Amino acid sequence: MSSEIRKDYIQDKYVIIAPRRGQRPHEVAPENKPALVPPPCRFCPEKLDLETYVLEIGGKKGWQIKVVPNKFPAVSPENPKAYGVQEVVVETAEHGTHLEEMSDEHVAKLLSVYAARTEAISEIKKIEYILIFKNAGGPAGASIQHAHSQIFATRFLPPHLLDKSQKVQAYKLRTGHCVYCDVIVKERKSPRLVFEDDHVVAFTPYASMHNYELWILPKRHLDNVTLLTDAERLSWAKILKHALQKIAALGLPYNFYFHQVIHDEDQHLYMKITPRGSIWAGVEIGSGLIINPVSPEDAAEYYRE
Repeated sequence: MSSEIRKDYIQDKYVIIAPRRGQRPHEVAPENKPALVPPPCRFCPEKLDLETYVLEIGGKKGWQIKVVPNKFPAVSPENPKAYGVQEVVVETAEHGTHLEEMSDEHVAKLLSVYAARTEAISEIKKIEYILIFKNAGGPAGASIQHAHSQIFATRFLPPHLLDKSQKVQAYKLRTGHCVYCDVIVKERKSPRLVFEDDHVVAFTPYASMHNYELWILPKRHLDNVTLLTDAERLSWAKILKHALQKIAALGLPYNFYFHQVIHDEDQHLYMKITPRGSIWAGVEIGSGLIINPVSPEDAAEYYRE
């Protein structure tokens, strides 16, 4: 496959898909992972149980998932110059267990925790934007190895998300359809499809900015994570786990995230999983054009294997 310039589904973002001749999708140098810090760490029960928590999901042997205030927040309710809420979701009490190693049911519970905190934070009048994200691996921004993700909420709506929201609404006015519902229809028939069942669909996007980038969306037009049913959460958990297992096999750090724009109630929920397999250098930083050496078609084939 020769190089090809591709445009994002809705925004003015461009990617050059430039697969290296003869390169296989799984031929990526693994990350040199640091040795696991022995327990107890800051997020182990021995220490975390002494801290104030926001939400706790219990189990037979103590808590399974716990949400705590971020001790080093970039935004806070007490700071009018950087107002917001920042929380840490400790995904398991078990030190050294990664998300891809947990049960489908446990990952589905994690999604329900995200939903509960989204619902609660959305009721804060000043909050305009909620971001739920996970950093896994040092190059992806993780500072603590114990499995965790984060919730970041602020009164400030990032301009590129306002631009995206406006473009999505313009598409709907022009066509009468949700752009992401139309994308689902198209990608279900493409070689980029990775997984689908009655509830969710997963595919590598046409203009993937990251090596092995994967999107997960509910088939129903749902505005946010609070509206997922139990069945949808379980389907989501299964494909998320599968994707993270495949990324772990590559030895890559990754991020995943999804947004909630509070006053836009006609969004289509989606999660982006972005492995960090390449470094953006001169072309990317200077021009804003992203060069991705792994085509989304090859990435999808790898995920389907």
